[in-house]
Amino acid sequence: MHIRFLVPGNVRHGSGGNKYNAKLAEHLTALGADVEIVTVDGDWPVGSPADRQRFADMLDGGTTVIADGLVASGAPEEVSGAVSKGTQVWILSHMALADHHDLEAKALAAATGVICPSAHAAEELRAKHGPQNIVIARPGADKADPANGSQQPHIVAVAALLPNKSQTLLVEALASMTDLKWTAALVGSDDADPAYAAEVRAAVEHHGLENRINVTGELTGQEFEAQWQKADLSILLSESESFGMVVTESLAHGVPVIVRQGTGAVEALGDTGAGAALDLSDPHTLTTALRSWLTNPELQHQWHRAALTARDGLQRWDTTAATVLEAVQRPPT
Repeated sequence: MHIRFLVPGNVRHGSGGNKYNAKLAEHLTALGADVEIVTVDGDWPVGSPADRQRFADMLDGGTTVIADGLVASGAPEEVSGAVSKGTQVWILSHMALADHHDLEAKALAAATGVICPSAHAAEELRAKHGPQNIVIARPGADKADPANGSQQPHIVAVAALLPNKSQTLLVEALASMTDLKWTAALVGSDDADPAYAAEVRAAVEHHGLENRINVTGELTGQEFEAQWQKADLSILLSESESFGMVVTESLAHGVPVIVRQGTGAVEALGDTGAGAALDLSDPHTLTTALRSWLTNPELQHQWHRAALTARDGLQRWDTTAATVLEAVQRPPT
């Protein structure tokens, strides 16, 4: 089966959506699909008329297309036109668009179907747009060696430096705990929002924490793995998150996680007991939780043990790909 996989060209940092797309394509190929990855340049999620024409050209040909929602959800006429000519167009909606409600509603209605990475993301779409033909294909997790941890607790927050990811909230919480032993690393691109990245770095300097909080920028390969190997706790404080693949990546390393209540990261953490989902309407909640973990060896041991147990039950990417392949091979109704 030939699948043309259309991905946005204007997301250049290491986002969860980009990683999901790459892993899905890799494992669809491993299952025997002929996957053609096409990067569609443009000012998405709406783009100029020329951008949308470029997208429409990629939909032509009567094949099966999986199109990232960042490209497709703002282009309903192009999606509708392709489907009417016999192309199956599946929109891979990592997260509902913050704006352009009407365009997204029309694009989803025109598509052959919708793929979501979590039940949380699917419910967000349904809440905004009503019933949808949605297939849920949760991200997989790669096998990883369990982390060794550090002599004094090391905390990692893996996410691009963006306001939604709330790194400044973590810096402020850690700044109130200089009486305790810990180190931390903020691991993620500082190119996605340079102004916010500068705000994060300024907060670290303001509190004199340069020797305790390492703002690493985006890491890959062995440098990234080295941060996981040092980690004792992972933190993802996103205000909105469709799933949060860093949560299962943490668990794959046997590292417990703190996430924000009300986001898809809670679904990723599940009922493992390997961390906590916090209601952060009161910012002191994070401070209290971190201080409790840092001062309670039994809690540290309990969360770590639960993370190691959860590590063995994580879904793999071949299951994600099989779910998607089965959906797109189904004859359209």
